[in-house]
Amino acid sequence: MNLTTQKCVPCQGGEPNLKGKVLQNYRLSINPSWELYDGDTKLKREFEFEDFRKALEFVNRVGELAEKEGHHPNIYLYSYKKVRIELWTHKIGGLHQNDFILASKIDLLSE
Repeated sequence: MNLTTQKCVPCQGGEPNLKGKVLQNYRLSINPSWELYDGDTKLKREFEFEDFRKALEFVNRVGELAEKEGHHPNIYLYSYKKVRIELWTHKIGGLHQNDFILASKIDLLSE
C-alpha cells in the first residue's frame, strides 16, 4: 500500500477508528519509527536534526504539507533540535487512514 500517492480526504466524523487487522495493515505500511500509543488511538514519531535551523525548517515543511492535505498534526519542537509529531483524527477520537497518509508523507520530508 503506497500511502505517499494518496490524498487525505475530509473526515466528517461518525466514522469508526481503525482497529484490529485494518489498523495493523496501515501500521505496517509506514516507517516502523512511528509508534502507536494511547490505546492505539494515536501515532507519534520523534525526529532529531543537526541543529535548530534544520528542525525548524522541517516543522515549517510539515506545516505546509498539513495545510495542503487539510489534516493537521500536533507538532512539538524541543531541546533545540528535536521534533515530535503526533497524529490522530480529532473528529473520530482515533486513527483514520488520513493519519497514515500524512505520516508517510512526513517521512518523505525528513529524508
